[in-house]
Amino acid sequence: MDFSLNQIFTVFMVLFAVIDIVGNIPIIIDLRKKVGHIQSEKAAIIAGVIMIAFLFVGQRLLGLIGIDVNSFAVAGSFILFFIALEMILGITLYKEEEGETLTATVFPLAFPLIAGPGSLTTLLSLRAEFSLINIIIAVLLNVLVIYVVLKTSARIERMIGKNGIAIIRKVFGVILLAIAVRLFADNIKILLA
Repeated sequence: MDFSLNQIFTVFMVLFAVIDIVGNIPIIIDLRKKVGHIQSEKAAIIAGVIMIAFLFVGQRLLGLIGIDVNSFAVAGSFILFFIALEMILGITLYKEEEGETLTATVFPLAFPLIAGPGSLTTLLSLRAEFSLINIIIAVLLNVLVIYVVLKTSARIERMIGKNGIAIIRKVFGVILLAIAVRLFADNIKILLA
């Protein structure tokens, strides 16, 4: 499969929902208050590099331990399912360890907040179903959105408000849940065949 706008849009939406940069605006604002300044460009670029590198190296790592992409996609669908539940129900199933950091731009912002376990697992899961070039373009588009959101996070929060962010989070949670179910169904068929 080659270049496809349909695939790019689907992958973009999945990553946008998993990364949940809009839902993370309160965390970003809190980080800004703690450390004073966040380098938006650096955070977005580092997150993008981590995601694209994992897209290439992740599959080789799986090969070394004898796991195929379809099995990983099924496992990834469970992670997406639980992330979606967190978004829809407003609960926390996975808690990040918090601690004082030297630089909030790289840790915890670029990794693991943006390029975290959810987005990295999602990338490899999507690789089982979508063309590599379309995934890379979707990652780059997400990096661009991440940069814009980081740069204008305070303004976005004032504009949308806490209720608006909560609604967006729930809508993307439902979309993500549907994608998780489809990813599971498509790949479990291949494994059971």
